[in-house]
Amino acid sequence: MGVGAFFDIDNTVLEVNSGTKWIGYQWKTRQLSAWQLGQALLWLAQYRFGLLDYDAMARKVLLRYRGDAVAPIYDEVATWFEREVRWAICSQAREAIESHRAQGHTLVLLTSATPFLAKPVAEILDVPHVLCTKLEVEDGKLTGKHFEPACYGAGKVLHAEALAAEHGLDLDASHFYTDSISDLPMLERVGHAHVINPDPRLGREAASRGWPVSTWTAEGTPPKE
Repeated sequence: MGVGAFFDIDNTVLEVNSGTKWIGYQWKTRQLSAWQLGQALLWLAQYRFGLLDYDAMARKVLLRYRGDAVAPIYDEVATWFEREVRWAICSQAREAIESHRAQGHTLVLLTSATPFLAKPVAEILDVPHVLCTKLEVEDGKLTGKHFEPACYGAGKVLHAEALAAEHGLDLDASHFYTDSISDLPMLERVGHAHVINPDPRLGREAASRGWPVSTWTAEGTPPKE
């Protein structure tokens, strides 16, 4: 059987959390009300501590986009990513990806993000497989729904197991890189857990289990405001 190398995106492949950056961009461009900003910041705090009900959050957020055409969103996110986020790709992430590629491992981005963010990252890093939170689209427009379970927490394990079955991967011999305590189920599922830029809870968990912990940093510099 083959070996998979699964990579989370936020605070792992990227030094930053793209969700935080996107919220800041939406606030600057007046796409969020003060109440929506407060709600978004609360969800980010819950995510940070592994307390977020991701599916419930996604249902609420996506309702705002019901009926919106997908193509303009892809264009907006791609432009924003190039200007404000691409610099934050970690040099060590590139090195790890290329190392696994050289070993013939199957490369996968495994992220709770939507395809709007995940696809640009995959294209830049030439990662052929993307497991992310999929959105329901009809006639080129968002329905305001996503396919549950989201690619978050235990949901990541379900998505990874499905891809492993399809491509003949042995998860017990595979690798997963992440920063978040919410990814504990997937870290436990693979044979090789790699903890990157961990949040406090995952840092303690990694120390107790003897998992390797690494600090990855951006290869670029942030744009000037």
